[in-house]
Amino acid sequence: MEFIKVTEITGEARDRLLTLEESTFADLKAIEVAPKKLSAAVSAFANTVGGDLYIGIAETVFFGAKTRHWRGFKDQEAANGHIQSLEALFPLGAEYSYAYLSAPGSNGLVLHVSVQRTAQIARAHDKKVYVRRGAQNLPVTGKSLETLKLTKGIESYERQTVDVDLSSLTESEVLKQFVKQIVPNADPKTFLKKQNLIKGTKPTVAAVLLFAEEPQAALPKRSGVKLYRYKTTGAATRETLAGNPKSIEGPVVSLIKNAVRETVEMVEGIQKLGASGLEPVKYPIETLHEIVANAILHRDYSVAADVLIRVFDNRVEIESPGLLPGQVTTRNILNEQFARNGILVRLANKFPDPPNKDVGEGLNTAFKAMQKLRLKPPVIEETENAFLVQIRHDPLASPEESVMDYLQNHAEITNRIARALTGITSENTMKLVFLRLHGRDLIERVPDKKGPAAAWRKKV
Repeated sequence: MEFIKVTEITGEARDRLLTLEESTFADLKAIEVAPKKLSAAVSAFANTVGGDLYIGIAETVFFGAKTRHWRGFKDQEAANGHIQSLEALFPLGAEYSYAYLSAPGSNGLVLHVSVQRTAQIARAHDKKVYVRRGAQNLPVTGKSLETLKLTKGIESYERQTVDVDLSSLTESEVLKQFVKQIVPNADPKTFLKKQNLIKGTKPTVAAVLLFAEEPQAALPKRSGVKLYRYKTTGAATRETLAGNPKSIEGPVVSLIKNAVRETVEMVEGIQKLGASGLEPVKYPIETLHEIVANAILHRDYSVAADVLIRVFDNRVEIESPGLLPGQVTTRNILNEQFARNGILVRLANKFPDPPNKDVGEGLNTAFKAMQKLRLKPPVIEETENAFLVQIRHDPLASPEESVMDYLQNHAEITNRIARALTGITSENTMKLVFLRLHGRDLIERVPDKKGPAAAWRKKV
C-alpha cells in the first residue's frame, strides 16, 4: 500500500467539517461503516461530478436533534481494512486520492477520500453502478445505465440510427456539394458507407446532423438553437423576455454560422454605459463563434433539448444540453480534450471554411479574444443537466479606473451611474469605491447634492 499522508487541520476547519451539509459533493460516515457501503459512495461520486468522502465523523440523535462529533481511527493501521477495500476498486492516483486528517483536541484520524469524475464507469463492490443525487447514492441499471454511458462519452448517440429514408441524405444538396469539394469521384451513398454513416439502410444521427437539409425534422427538439433576448441584468423571466424566441435550424455547419450571426446582431442592438456615455456592446466575434460552435458540436444529442442562447443587458449565456464528457471538468476544460461526438467534429472540420478550424482549441481561443479586448474571461459552470458558458461585457478595469475614465468626459457621477458602469450591484459597495478615491484626493462630493441626487466630481 502506498504511503498516505496525515494532514493536521485547524480547530476552525474541523468545526466546519462537522457542520458540513451532505450533498451531491460531500458525504460523511462513521468508522463502523461497511467497506461495501463506502464503495457505493465512491462509485456515485466518480460517476457524477466527483466529491469528498470523510470517514470518522460520528452522529448521535438526542431528542430528535442530530449532533456530529469527531471520532476517527485510532491510527493508520486501524483504517487499513477500509483503505485496502477501496483501493482494490479505486486505486490511488489522479482520480482517487486518500489522506488522513487530524485536529487539535480531537480523537483519532479521519480518512478523507477525494474523488474526481472518471472517464469510465466506476462500479462498487456489489458490481452495481451508482450515481449521486443530493445526499443519496442511487443504483442505475437498464436505460439509466445507457444514459450514463452516453453522458460520460463512453458511447455516443451520434452513432445511433435515425428512422428516415436514406434518400433524404443521398439527394441532399448539402451532401452533394460536400462530396464534390472534399471527396472527388465518390457518389454520396458510397461516401456515407465508407464513413460508417449508414447502418443497414438507415443513416446515423451524425449523418443527419451534418448532411440533411433539415435535420430538425428527423431529430426534433435536439438539433436546433433557440435565441432569447431578455431586457434585464437579472434572472430570465417571462416578464423580461423581449419578443418571441428565434428558432435557428439547418445542418450543423450552417447552424453554427447562422446562430453566431443572429446572436451578434442581437448583441449589437444593446447599448451600455461607457466612459463617453452610451455605447454599443461589442464582444469579440471569435469568442461568440467558438463558444457557440463548442455548444453545438460537443453537446449530448441523446438529451431532447435545443442549445439555448440567452442575451441579457449585461451578458450572453450559452447553454449546451448534457454534462461534460469523460474526464473533462469545469476546472480542466482548457487543458483536457475529449470529443463526445468524434465523427461530427472530424467531418465538420472537412467543410470549406469549417466552424472548428483549430480542433481542441475553441475555448482557449474564446478566452484569449476576451483578454485582448480587456474584458473579463467567460464563466464556465455545469448545471444539473447542462453545460453553461456566461460571457459578460464587464471590463477588466477596476471600479476606480472606470469611475475616473467616466469623469474624464463628464462633470460628475452618481452612485446609480457608477453601478451601471462597473457592474457593482450594491449601493454601499459603490460608496466605498468613491470613499477610496476621495481618500486619495482624486474626487470630491458635489456641493449641495444630497440623498438620491448625491454626486462626485474630480477634485478641483
